[in-house]
Amino acid sequence: MRHLTTRYHPETPAAFIDNNSSTMLTRLAARAIVLRDNHILMLYTQRYHDYSLPGGGVDAGEDIVQGLVRELREETGANVTGDIIPFGLYQEYRPWRRDGFESVKMLSYCYVCHIEDELGDTQFEAHEISNGMTPVWIDIDTAISHNLETIASSDKKGLSIERETFLLRLIKQELLN
Repeated sequence: MRHLTTRYHPETPAAFIDNNSSTMLTRLAARAIVLRDNHILMLYTQRYHDYSLPGGGVDAGEDIVQGLVRELREETGANVTGDIIPFGLYQEYRPWRRDGFESVKMLSYCYVCHIEDELGDTQFEAHEISNGMTPVWIDIDTAISHNLETIASSDKKGLSIERETFLLRLIKQELLN
């Protein structure tokens, strides 16, 4: 899969990463790109006031595509139909102060998917419910503008918003133009 970019959170510069690999977790994630005309299936998170691609961590024993299909179904109720097409890998380093780790190397594998017309019931985890996650179809330009405004003006933004906004811009450039 092609490499899209590597990003470093300000608290995890490259020098820190090179010297602290024993305190770094590597986490695999799968993210779904589902498009209909100029609309994209996203998750709106009330707590962070942002839009993100459906997806998340791949479970032990799961391959990336299995994790993608599971996460998409759990978070949006969507059932995948047809081919799952690789889009790219977004690599990031950021703080992860839990489970004995100081940072995480997050590898987000992004895929273009086609789904059935109707969304089914979601199966959110407790933290997703408490964060106010909701699946929505949204115009991609609206999602980009919204996330940029949140980056510029919100003190409650999450760590993933820059990744999501980068991906939205690239999706628009490569898949919708």
